[in-house]
Amino acid sequence: MMLKKITSLACTLLLISGCSRRETPVQIGNREQILHRNAGSEPKDLDPQTTTGGVESLIQDALFEGLVAWEPDDTDPHPGVAERWDISDDGTVYTFYLRPNARWSNGDMLTTHDFVFSYQRLFSPALGAPYAYMHYVIKNAEEYTKGDITDFSQVGVKALDDHTLQFTLKAPTPYFLRLVRDRSAYPVHPATILKFGKIDEPNTKWTHTGNLVGNGPFMLEYWQTNRKIKTVKNPYYWDAKTVRLKEIHFYPIEDVTAEERAFRTGQLHITKETPSERIQFYRQNHPDLIRLDPLLGTYFYELNTTKPPLDDVRVRQALAMALDREQIVKHICKAGEPAAYNLTPPDTAGYTSRAKIEYDPAKARKLLAEAGYPNGKGFPKMEILYNTHKAHMGIAEVIQQQWKEALNIDVELLNMEWKTYLAMKQEHKYDIARASWIGDYIDPSTFLEMYITGGGNNNAGWSNKNYDALIQAAGSEMDQVKRFELFQQAEEILMMEAPIIPIYYYHNKALVQSSVKNWMPNPLDRHPYKYVYLEADE
Repeated sequence: MMLKKITSLACTLLLISGCSRRETPVQIGNREQILHRNAGSEPKDLDPQTTTGGVESLIQDALFEGLVAWEPDDTDPHPGVAERWDISDDGTVYTFYLRPNARWSNGDMLTTHDFVFSYQRLFSPALGAPYAYMHYVIKNAEEYTKGDITDFSQVGVKALDDHTLQFTLKAPTPYFLRLVRDRSAYPVHPATILKFGKIDEPNTKWTHTGNLVGNGPFMLEYWQTNRKIKTVKNPYYWDAKTVRLKEIHFYPIEDVTAEERAFRTGQLHITKETPSERIQFYRQNHPDLIRLDPLLGTYFYELNTTKPPLDDVRVRQALAMALDREQIVKHICKAGEPAAYNLTPPDTAGYTSRAKIEYDPAKARKLLAEAGYPNGKGFPKMEILYNTHKAHMGIAEVIQQQWKEALNIDVELLNMEWKTYLAMKQEHKYDIARASWIGDYIDPSTFLEMYITGGGNNNAGWSNKNYDALIQAAGSEMDQVKRFELFQQAEEILMMEAPIIPIYYYHNKALVQSSVKNWMPNPLDRHPYKYVYLEADE
């Protein structure tokens, strides 16, 4: 197995450097406008409506565009496929006006009917879209997704004509413009979806090489599994004149040491991360190459509450209280990441949670004893599931040791590649799993809505009626003070019930070559490729 992994990695790096010895891919890319970026793993799929990972998102952003788009230097909504929009006085009706020159990558006209089809697919019960719940602010979206109604014409998404699209919401939603910018709201090409399956059929071949039709600034040329995804400039993109890059090549390098080496030797323009042991080197010697910017995200562990003994809140609280997060961020992370004692990062749109999971090993031991495991006696062996990554392994090893020392319990470590890891979490075939969440927009709801009952990203299988009611009430509350108070109460329940264990808040740790221009820091780490270009240093 180890030989196979090393061989595969060697092949990947050889593929990247398939050029003359005198010039590196970065040097050639600078001249030819070809960007080389590491995605960090092999993507599960490129379907924007059925995927949730950052690996997939950074590729999908090249292939698709929503009604509202990103700008390089801020996170406010800007016109995308829609050139403008109107909002009703009561904040419940949004009308978008599509650009008449918007096209799909095969040249087809992009119309409002394509968006209606896409939302019908997103809310189709059989598709099981993990982000469907996030759009329940749309009238009757939840009812359609849950099968309570079957007539999609009752859902608040209407094509008034070929270029006028109207949304009717259940209640005013201040962040709706940011919501329609999310990748789950990207349009999908109806004819392509239906060519390879039904509207609600997941995991078809529509995203494969030669099949995918998108509407973004780039289009898929080929996808070589475990090697490379190559995208090329889309000549039909409505704003093609702004796009300066000719190609973007994405690589699935999981080993952060190999990734950093590829960057250092001119194989990559942009890495996903920086090895923790190399952060100080870049800080001291190449501060212009390392991006250590705050990121609106949280690294945490999910506990499978559908399995004993993790169905006992006392066990979950004990595990959470026995964790010394400060040691983890000091010895493993090393990029200034703050320890996390709740889910939502501080000052998210002005919201800071008052709920905290305290570090209290003595109380943790008492709780574990009350649950029937005094000094860890009789506690079943469990596994920590994580996807392949040096830092994930390091954190798991520290937590394994901390739980042994504080609670006298044994846990084993289970490393899986990205696709298997995702499947095991979604199917609840795990005990404890590494998890993370980067905000889709800047609002507490992007974090707290994850753990509503039956939510597509609630891999903990946790359910609490009071929590659900508070999140639902916050969704229709226009008074910001009252809305944030509802979130405060919800997060207090979440931390008390402990289906998750927050560990730290993210910092971006990417390496970016100086030749990459218009790659601006922002708290959501979104970088619209249409504005990026390459310029070799003199």
